[in-house]
Amino acid sequence: MSGALVEAAVADGVAEVTLNRPQRHNALVPELLDALSGALGRVAEQSPRAVILAAQGRSFSTGGDVGAFHATPRAQRAAYARRVVGGLNRVILELLRLPVPTIAAVHGTVTGGSLGLVLASDLVIAGPQASFAPWYTRVGFSPDGGWTALLPERIGRARALELQLCNRRLDADDALQYGLVHRLAAEGEVLAAARGLARELETDRPGSVRRTLALTRPDPAAVERGLRAEEDAFVEQIVSDEAEQGMAAFLSPR
Repeated sequence: MSGALVEAAVADGVAEVTLNRPQRHNALVPELLDALSGALGRVAEQSPRAVILAAQGRSFSTGGDVGAFHATPRAQRAAYARRVVGGLNRVILELLRLPVPTIAAVHGTVTGGSLGLVLASDLVIAGPQASFAPWYTRVGFSPDGGWTALLPERIGRARALELQLCNRRLDADDALQYGLVHRLAAEGEVLAAARGLARELETDRPGSVRRTLALTRPDPAAVERGLRAEEDAFVEQIVSDEAEQGMAAFLSPR
């Protein structure tokens, strides 16, 4: 892998888009989100049969970089939050609007807004060490990344609320049971399993595939409204005393 924050390649009709910020657990910063959006646009131009979203390192992605939020001067934090959450929302909508199936190949930790990359994917393969957690009420943030705009439809409103209010962590087996994940793969075999699933897809009739996706996926217009509400609430909360104290506590040595 090169030093690019996101790598993209198309082979045998399948695009692979890979997060490549492993030293920071692929935490979401504006530069990575801009690179991800650009990569999705480039592979879409090549008309692949499917798109796999993967990640380098020990974690799929740990969401917004709390350290980067905290390091941003408070007077500039709202604008920075707009860049991060707005960039994430743009990527989520781009995934939902791709005319081909998308597969998330998830290993390790998924926290905070990075869940949106999973929720926006049509199919999800996860390894045995995959886990999913919100952290919002622990840090003092407001939910983003589709935790309110997409997750309730996926797993049910009551379960979505419990996860967030209790800051509950879902392991791979629980995520499979909840319907957040579609298949499990052996350790080290997640990407191979995603490639195998891509080969299984019936994509010889692209018009049929495109219409199936459009009719089955969440309505992008409704999702966009929900994501915009999440963004506004996140920006309002991030400049509060509560968030300031929560970030300091979260980042303090344990």
